[in-house]
Amino acid sequence: MTDRVAVVTGAAGGIGEAVAQLLGERNVTVAVVDKERERLEETVSRLSAKGLPVQAFPADVTSAAEVRSMVDAVERRLGPVENLVNAAGVLRLGRARNLTDEDWHTTFAVNSTGVFLVSRAIADRMVPRGRGAIVTVASNAAATPRTEMAAYAASKAAATMFTKCLGLELARYGIRCNVVAPGSTDTPMLSSMWHDESGPAGTVRGRPEEFRVGIPLRRIAQPVDVAHAVAFLLSDQASHITLGGLTVDGGAALGV
Repeated sequence: MTDRVAVVTGAAGGIGEAVAQLLGERNVTVAVVDKERERLEETVSRLSAKGLPVQAFPADVTSAAEVRSMVDAVERRLGPVENLVNAAGVLRLGRARNLTDEDWHTTFAVNSTGVFLVSRAIADRMVPRGRGAIVTVASNAAATPRTEMAAYAASKAAATMFTKCLGLELARYGIRCNVVAPGSTDTPMLSSMWHDESGPAGTVRGRPEEFRVGIPLRRIAQPVDVAHAVAFLLSDQASHITLGGLTVDGGAALGV
């Protein structure tokens, strides 16, 4: 993966930052993207202090104009983009009937439309070059119903199928598109779902009253666990893998 340029969205923390760090450690020049400018700059400071080739490109993935401008700036400053990781995401919890219009629209704007806008803009650059790889970080909730996560699960299902349809259309150009589906991962998004100190143990153990079986491997994933799966699918070791999905959830979805 040496000497490539990658764009990673949602890189101001969590899985996105872990992906950016791992790619940087593999000598990939990483354009980190997030709308949270201060947090994004903090990410760049942390990673740059480790000697990693990372640069910040603040942008809102829900804005087509900002996305196009961001991609132009990345290619102008860093060179042709060969890898894209769609890791930007938001979570709005609530029973399906209690979700507000704003909850639904915001969730889809980031988790689904954001994947569409960024993937489209970068795929347009990849096609004439005849190379590239795209990975969308979705969720095991895209295929496993979860209480109070209807908007999130639906948006991730949409992002998953969009990525696979895009991959089908781009295969003729030698461009691969795959999905990584994390389960419970040690990020602020997960901790926002906990109500007290029993949260982590409850996640691992499961909650029958919410139809959650827990995590068979008996631990919550770290962001780097997901990052390794992403990096594999971007690498030449996965050169014959496209339209695929790799679940990283410790068995929480029982392999479904």
